[in-house]
Amino acid sequence: MRTCIGLTAFAVAFGSMSQAMAQEPQAQETPPASTSQPEQTSQSSASPLPPVVVVAPKRAVSSKTKARTPKRNGPSGATAAASKPVPPQAPPSVEGGGEDAVLAATILPPPGTLISPQSGTQATTVTNARDIIPTHGATITDTLDQQPGIAGSTFAPGTNRPIIRGLDNNRVRIQENGIATGDVSDISEDHAFPIDPYSADSVTVTRGPSTVRYGSQAIGGVVSAENQRIPTYIPYGGFTAQVMGGLSSVDNGRDGAFKATAGSQGFAIHADGFARHADDYDTPEGRQENSFLDSHGASIGGSVIGHDGFFGVSYTRFDSLYAVPGIEAAEEKSRIDMGQDKINAKGEWRAPDLGIAAVRGWFGWTNYAHNELVFEADEGADAVGSRFTNRYTEGRAEIESVPIATALGALTSIAGIQISNRQLAGISFEGDNLLEPNTTDSIGGYLFEELRLTHALRLQASGRVESDNVSGSMYVDILNPLPNSLVAERKSFTPVSGSLGLLYDLPHGIVARLTGTYAERAPVAQELFSKGAHEATETFEIGNPDIGIETSKSIEFGFNKAAGHWRFDSSFYYTKFDGYIFRDFTGGKCDDTIASCGSGSELDEVIFNQRDATFYGVELATEYDVARIWNGIWGVSGQYDFVHAEFSNGEYVPRMPPHRIGGGIFYRDDAWQAKVSSLYAFNQNDIAPHETPTAGYTLVNAEISYTMTLNGDGGIAPKLIIGLKGENLLNDDIRNSASFKKDEVLQPGANARLFGTLVY
Repeated sequence: MRTCIGLTAFAVAFGSMSQAMAQEPQAQETPPASTSQPEQTSQSSASPLPPVVVVAPKRAVSSKTKARTPKRNGPSGATAAASKPVPPQAPPSVEGGGEDAVLAATILPPPGTLISPQSGTQATTVTNARDIIPTHGATITDTLDQQPGIAGSTFAPGTNRPIIRGLDNNRVRIQENGIATGDVSDISEDHAFPIDPYSADSVTVTRGPSTVRYGSQAIGGVVSAENQRIPTYIPYGGFTAQVMGGLSSVDNGRDGAFKATAGSQGFAIHADGFARHADDYDTPEGRQENSFLDSHGASIGGSVIGHDGFFGVSYTRFDSLYAVPGIEAAEEKSRIDMGQDKINAKGEWRAPDLGIAAVRGWFGWTNYAHNELVFEADEGADAVGSRFTNRYTEGRAEIESVPIATALGALTSIAGIQISNRQLAGISFEGDNLLEPNTTDSIGGYLFEELRLTHALRLQASGRVESDNVSGSMYVDILNPLPNSLVAERKSFTPVSGSLGLLYDLPHGIVARLTGTYAERAPVAQELFSKGAHEATETFEIGNPDIGIETSKSIEFGFNKAAGHWRFDSSFYYTKFDGYIFRDFTGGKCDDTIASCGSGSELDEVIFNQRDATFYGVELATEYDVARIWNGIWGVSGQYDFVHAEFSNGEYVPRMPPHRIGGGIFYRDDAWQAKVSSLYAFNQNDIAPHETPTAGYTLVNAEISYTMTLNGDGGIAPKLIIGLKGENLLNDDIRNSASFKKDEVLQPGANARLFGTLVY
C-alpha cells in the first residue's frame, strides 16, 4: 500500500498535463510574479548585462504582487547578446482575458520549488532559505537529499554529506560563497562540513561534472551555499534583519538564528549567529542512542560598495559537538568535537566601457580541527582517540568579457585561475595514524566560451588544465607494509577537463540541452597515503601511491521549463569512468596497527585501487498548477530518479541510492502555503560484495505556513512567517542504502517541527 501512495501521487501530477501545453503562450514566458517569490540565481543568456544595483530593491508596503525577473549568475549565465545588448523578449500577452489570462497574471511560486531556470548545459537545482528552514536537521543536505539526483550519507544527525548521482566525498565539492569549506568531510562520512542551514540564503547544486571552474575534485558536482556574509549591496533604508527559530518533537530539538545587515554611503556590515541543540532522536523502534548534537557559530563581515562593484571580507567561527550512533559507537559514547575559523574575501569590478563585463575574485583561509572522543569507563573520563586537522587556502579570479559580435554570432568569454594549498593530518592516539601530515598544492586555469549561433541556439564550450602536487609518507611496499618502512612520497598529476554543449530554446518556454564532458580527477592524499584504522567504515585503509588519474566521459541531455502552468526539468545521463578509484577489500583482517593485518579480527583490510565503471541514470521533476481556488492556486507535483553504477567486472559500485518516485499536492497564495508530499524508495538489491540489501520505505511529509505583515514604522512593514511541518508521518522504518550505518541506524521517526521567521 505504501508503494501505491508514491505511485499514485506521481501519476496524479501528470494527469491533465497534456492539455496544459496547449494553454501556454508561444512567446518566452516571464517568471512567476509574487511578493513572496525567491530570487532566481540564473537566467537565460539571451538577457542583456544587468544594470549596476548598489541599493537593494525597495520592499513593498502592501501585499500586492509585483513582477520580478531572475538574476544572472556565474559563468553559465554568461551573456550571449551582441556587443550592443539585445532587448529582452516581451512577456506573454494576457489581453485575451478569461481564466488563462488571470492565471498568467497571478501565478505564484509553489512551496518547495523543484524547477529552476536553465541557463547552462549542466543540470542545476536551486533551493532557497524559505525551503531550508522548515526542514528538520543540522545540515543543508537534510533539505537537498529528497530532490532528484541528490542523496545524503546520513551517518549521524550532525554529519550528512551530499551524494550526487551516486558520487560523494572526493568527487563532490562543497563551498560557501565560492570557496571550498576547508574541512575533512571528504575523508570520512562521520566528519561534518561546517555550513549550518540557517547561514544559507540559497543553495545551488550542480548535478554532473564541474571540474572546469572548480577543480578536479568536483568531477561529480558542486553544492554551493550563498549568503550575504560579505555584503554585495546596501539594504534599502540602510538596514535589514531576520530572526529565525524552530522546535522539533522527534529529538526535543530547538534552534535559532539571526542575520542583520546595515549600510550607508558605500559601506555595509553584516553579522549573523546561530545555535542548535538536539537530544537523541526517536525511531519507530525506539530511541536511537548516542545521536545528540550541539552546535553554534557566528560571522561578521563588511564591504565597500560602489557603482562599479564591491569588495568585502568576512570572519566565521563554527563549533559543533555531535554523537555518532551505532552499536559499538553507542557503547563507547563516540562523539566528535569540531571547530573551524574561516576568513573569506570576495570582490567584483565592472567596466563595460572597457569591454569587461566583470572581474571577480574569491579568497578563503580556514583552520579546521576536530577530536574524536570516546568514554573510558575504567577512568570515568573522555579520551581523544584521534585528531584531524586541515589548514586550507584557496584563491580564484576570473574575467568576463562583454559580448562581442562575430561572423557566427555573439561571443562571451570567461577566463579564470584557481590556486589552493591544503595541509592535512589524521593522527591516532590508539594505533597507527590514518594520515601522516601531508600537503597538496594545486593550480589551474580555465576558459569558458558561449556563442549564440541563432536567436534560439547557443553553443557553450569550456576547458581546464590543472597541476596537482601531493606530498606525504607511505610504506615502501603496500603489499607487504612493514611498520617502520615509511618513506617520503611526492606525486604529481596534470588533470585536463573540457566540455561542449548546446542549448536550444523551444516553443512554450522549453529549453533543450545536450552536453558532452571529458573530466579528469587527480587522486587525493587519503587515496595515496592512508595507513590506519577507519572506524566509520570499519576498515583498515591502506593508500596506493601507484594509482593514477581518474577519467570520466559523460553525455547528458535534458529539457527544462521553469515558468507557466506546467513546469518541469528532466535529465538523462551516461558516464564512463576509466580508472575509478575505490576501496578494494583484500579479504584480510586488521586491528589498530599495520602489524596486526593478517592476524587481526576487528577491521576489514582495504587497499585503494582502480577499476573501470559505468554510471547512468534519470532525473525527473514536474509541477502543474491545476486551477484557482479560494485566494490562490492549487496544483500537483511529481518526481522520479535513479542511478545505476556497475564495475567492468560485473560487480555493483557500493552504496548506491535506490530508485525513488514521488508526488504531492500544494496550495499557495500571498499569505498561505501548504503541501503534502510522498516519496517512495524502492528496495535496493543492486549491492556490492560485503553489502546487504536495503528495504524500501515511504516518506510522507506535510507542511503549512502563514505569512503576515506586521505594523511597522517608516513605511516598511516587517513580515512574520510561521509554520508547521510534519515529517515521516507514517513513522516508517527508513534505512538509507547509501549509508555505512544503515544496518545499525534507523533514520528519525515521525516528527512535528514548528518554525518561524521574522523579516525586517
